[in-house]
Amino acid sequence: MLVRDAMSTVVLTIGPTHTLRQAARLMSARHVGAAVVLDPDTYGLGILTERDVLNSLALGQSPDTEIAGTHTTTEVVLATPAWTLEEAADAMSHGGFRHLIVMDGNEPTGIVSVRDIIRCWAPERRAAATVAG
Repeated sequence: MLVRDAMSTVVLTIGPTHTLRQAARLMSARHVGAAVVLDPDTYGLGILTERDVLNSLALGQSPDTEIAGTHTTTEVVLATPAWTLEEAADAMSHGGFRHLIVMDGNEPTGIVSVRDIIRCWAPERRAAATVAG
C-alpha cells in the first residue's frame, strides 16, 4: 500500500505569524493534528504539530503571544505519494515524529500520520490472521 492510499488530503496551511491559539483552533476545526507552516522569507516549509502546541503550554507560554514560526520544525522529512507505507513508517520511526508532509512536485498535497498508517494496516493484519488461523 502507498502513502497516497493512506494520506489525508486535508492540508492545513498557516503562516509563521499565526499565534499558537489560532493554529490550535484551525487544527481543531479541521480535525487534524498538524499544520504546514509556509514561510517563503526564511525557511520555506515546516510543520507545527499538536505536540508543539502542548509543549509550549507546558512551558507556561501564552498561546496568544507565541507564534507558530517559533515552534515550527523546519528540518522536515518529506514523503511522496508513491512511497510505500513501510517507507513512511520507517522514516517516522527513525526520526521520532508522527506526521509526514506529502509533496507532489513543489506543493504539499497531503499529510500522512501514524494513525493513517495503522488505519490501513489493521484490516490487512486482521485478514492475514484470519487466513492463517
